[in-house]
Order: sequence, then C-alpha cells, then structure tokens
Amino acid sequence: MSAGPAESAPRPVLYRDLRDLTPFRTAVIRTPVRGLAEGVGGAVSGILAGRTRGILPVEGGAPRLGKVGRKAPGKAAKEVHAAIFGSSDPNRLIALAHSYPGWAGLCYLMAGLLSYAHGGHLRAAELLQRGMLTRNEDDANLYASAYLSRVVTRVTVAERVEVPVLFSEEGVFLALSHSLREAGQTEAALAALTGLPPSLPMALARCSLAAVLGRHGDVVEDTDGLRNGDDLAAALLLVRARSLRKLGANASARAVLQEVLRRRGTDFTLRSDALTDRALLLLDNGRKALNRLEWQHRQPVELETVRAIRKDAELHELWDREYGWTDDD
Repeated sequence: MSAGPAESAPRPVLYRDLRDLTPFRTAVIRTPVRGLAEGVGGAVSGILAGRTRGILPVEGGAPRLGKVGRKAPGKAAKEVHAAIFGSSDPNRLIALAHSYPGWAGLCYLMAGLLSYAHGGHLRAAELLQRGMLTRNEDDANLYASAYLSRVVTRVTVAERVEVPVLFSEEGVFLALSHSLREAGQTEAALAALTGLPPSLPMALARCSLAAVLGRHGDVVEDTDGLRNGDDLAAALLLVRARSLRKLGANASARAVLQEVLRRRGTDFTLRSDALTDRALLLLDNGRKALNRLEWQHRQPVELETVRAIRKDAELHELWDREYGWTDDD
C-alpha cells in the first residue's frame, strides 16, 4: 500500500506551468503613450497592407481554405471561413449560426471573440457563453482544429496587462472572465477561471479578481515563493504586495516590492508602480509613528508622566503667585 502525500508537502501553486508549449505569447504592459503609438502604427500598417480594420488577428496571416477532414469544404465551411477571416462584423457570424445550426457553437464563439476585440464586453460575455453551451457537428470541430489554431486574442488579465493568446480553452475563458469583470460580475469572472491549466496569465487574472473581492489571504497563499522572472511575474508580485499591505504585513510587502525592483529588465511601468507602492508603505509607517491617538492608546505610562509634569508645573505657578518672591522684593 503506497503512502499518501506528506502533510508537510508544499501546496502546488497555480503559476507553475510545466508545459513545453502554451498558447500564450509575450505580455504587453500598456501605457497611454504606448497605446496611442500602437493605434497610430496599426492604422498606418492597415492602410499599407490593404487590410480591413477590426478583423480577428491571425499569427502568420489568414489561412487559405482547403480540405476539412479530407473532404472538400462545403458551403457552410466556406461562408464561416470568409466571415471569420474577412469580416469585422459579429452579426455576420450570428446570422450564419442561424443558417447552419451544426456550426452555431463555433459561430457564436468567434462572434464573441470578435466582440471582445472591439471592446463590447457585455455582448462578448453573452456570445462566448452561448457558444460554449452549443454543440457543433463534426465538420465544424474539424474545421476549428485545422484553421483556428493561429487566431490571436489579446486578453486583458490585469490592469494594463495584456497577453496575446492563441485560440484555445484558455483564450476563450480568459476573455470571458475579463468581459464578466467589466460587466460588474466579479464573482462569475473568478469562477470562469476554475479548472484552467496553471499559468502565469491565469494566475494574474485570478489573483487580481481575488484582490478586488477582498480575498487577500488567498492572493498571498497562491503567490507564495514567486520570483521576478518576467513582467507577468512582476505584475503578479505587485498584486501580492498590495494584498500584504491590506493585511497589515508591511515588512513582507516591502520585501516583495524589492523583488519587483531587483530585475533591471522589468518594464518601466511596473517598476514605477513598485516605487509608488513602496512610498505608500513608508507613508503608512510614518502615519503610525505620528498618529497621536494611537500613541496615546499604546503608551499610557508616558501619557500619565506628561499629565503629572503638567500638574506639577501648575502647582509651582500657584506657589510662586501666592508665596513666591517678586521683582520688588
């Protein structure tokens, strides 16, 4: 009979992804200046390349439609392919879902990702959930596995942190979670991440939501032992530091911020946030030292000494007034 796991065994943390290949690409830390520059650059490149703005981005360019499951593509495959890779209108995919019920789940899913890319979070959440609840016929599933693997969705996993994700379970559920969060459904957004494979993007999204919900103990537990290996880890460490500060563990929070600042290659925005948070910690410590009410509460002996000295001075003044010497004496 094999022995069970030792009680002292470390708890597996959610950010250790042991897969050789993941659907994630390099994270982008957004700033107002970078966002403006990328917007201008995207418009120029779109005009020069002759592409329609607003279509789903594809790594390596849109694929040409060929055989689907060793068969020539049918009418449904041709129309869905054209709508996914050549249109910026989610309504076109929704119409195809009604025309071809066997492809409805796939059409709703891609319409949801397109709506998400356009910033329509409420509609994206509805379409993504409907797409996952609708079964596809085999031809639709074969088409998806053959042609959608390079579709990229830029998902916001935390404030100002975006991660390009290839079409996958993680990409869909992270987009759904962010859409639910933007719609004010924070609990549902956190629940949407349950069961996903461990990864830094998922950990950052999950811990950010837990912090919003005030579950700072969960954040600290889930990020225990994390080091600043890249910008995603640095962003997650910032969430950890803020949760530690909320829990009153200022010394531990400061040590975490030092870890964010340790790596010189950390994004400038994240380093600036770490410096700001460190200044707030120092301010908190200063307030504790200068808080008169707290000082009175914590040092009753010193307070009684001050009162005794004040009373003694008043008695001396009374003595001098009644019995003391004057300048005329």
